Amino acid sequence: MKKEKNYVFIISLILTGGIALWAVALNDSFTKASDAVYAFLTQNFGWLYLIAMFFFVIFVIAMAFSKYGKVKLGADDSKPEYSTVSWFAMLFGAGMGVGLVFWGISEPISHYINPMGMEGGTEAAADFAMRSSFMHWGIHPWANYAIIGLALAYFQFRKNKPGLVSSIFEPLIGEKRVQGFWGKLIDVLAVFATVAGVTTSLGLGVLQINSGLNYLFGIPTNLVIQIIIIVVISIIYIWSAVAGIEKGIKLVSDANLYIALALMILVFLVGPKIEIFNSFTNGLGEYLGNFIPDSLGINSYGDNSWIEGWRVFYWAWWIAWAPFVGVFIARISKGRTIREFIAGVVVAPSLGSLVWFGIFGTLGINLGEKGILSLETLKEVAAVPETGLFVVMREYPFGTILSVIAMVLLCTFFITSANSGTFVLSMLSSKGDLNPPNSKKVLWGIVQSVMAIGLLIAGGLKPLQIISIAAAFPFIFIMLFASASLLKALKQEKL
Repeated sequence: MKKEKNYVFIISLILTGGIALWAVALNDSFTKASDAVYAFLTQNFGWLYLIAMFFFVIFVIAMAFSKYGKVKLGADDSKPEYSTVSWFAMLFGAGMGVGLVFWGISEPISHYINPMGMEGGTEAAADFAMRSSFMHWGIHPWANYAIIGLALAYFQFRKNKPGLVSSIFEPLIGEKRVQGFWGKLIDVLAVFATVAGVTTSLGLGVLQINSGLNYLFGIPTNLVIQIIIIVVISIIYIWSAVAGIEKGIKLVSDANLYIALALMILVFLVGPKIEIFNSFTNGLGEYLGNFIPDSLGINSYGDNSWIEGWRVFYWAWWIAWAPFVGVFIARISKGRTIREFIAGVVVAPSLGSLVWFGIFGTLGINLGEKGILSLETLKEVAAVPETGLFVVMREYPFGTILSVIAMVLLCTFFITSANSGTFVLSMLSSKGDLNPPNSKKVLWGIVQSVMAIGLLIAGGLKPLQIISIAAAFPFIFIMLFASASLLKALKQEKL
């Protein structure tokens, strides 16, 4: 019998390889094209990103409280494969990656120095900084992940469909189209969005690890060092992906969770405790009180540069990560109910992210409010965000020790994102195999690393950001239709 060609694998590999080659070989044209794409999408479709992300939040909340909340992701008698702690550790490590460590201090400082529509470096700017950071790292990204994750887990484990994003759409377009052109197009887009999203995170992580090594040990900050960092960590994350979920990914994710908790507790103990409590409490109130206006806020005629540069970029970034994180979360969520899934994937990690920003965000703003760090120094942090963690930590007791722990955490977050991304890419390019071949894991692990190196050569962080936005755009529509498809299938359940 003739073996069917794996078109998703072949086309995805050509597409991602072509992008990487373009970025390195034709740097100028890649930068011009990516800038044009960025300007076009953010200026013309910012409103669509805002509406779509708000819809995802409403959809998952409604699903949790609906009669479908008790439906199991699997047979009615199925049990979860992983303990709740390990499940949470894996989904949290995959979902946030190095972003928490990279932006935990630097983003609130950026908003404090350059707030939207007000003077920087004031108490009002400090309030705005925490509210905006909570908005970007709170419920929205996790609700966005839950759309693909919930739909795929349902079809994968309850309807016994392949572990492919295209499987979600069978109720809408039929089995024939899912297995034909449209299904393959969806899966290729999922692979491309995953590569772009994970590569963005790898780029962020490498820049910050290099910055930390420079601060702690005087190692120079340059492209050669960054390539060495990528190569070393790539060996570790490819090994853990090849070892599988139980022996590799779960092990690193558990360690990552405990290191993150330890760092957060230690930073709280040496930090300004009353200010942290007050900042978190006020930030939570501002976040919840302005939730709907901030979710949908965009100027009809005024300046939208802050909205486009921060909120729309974040929403595009999270959407780019949705196929990868969604597929991975679906893979580890068999046996949980829909309500339990939403509580674990949306509510718990959102709270964890808010506490993280409440603690780390206050560290930097506190130094600005008390005049320990000048506005000029804080502006430098905002301009070069990968240095923020180390610039701020050195002003607190045991700053060097905490910076070393943060460096270890950066590496484990880096590894948890990359190994789960590698596993997902292997699944998507192996016709949804829940235990894909090791050859695919090694290949995709190398592709991600080479692409990260290529994009760093092409000009650093900006091309990484741009490519994630471009990859995310088609997924707005894919995820909206995924919600409709899941709802249509659930209506057939006998409850």
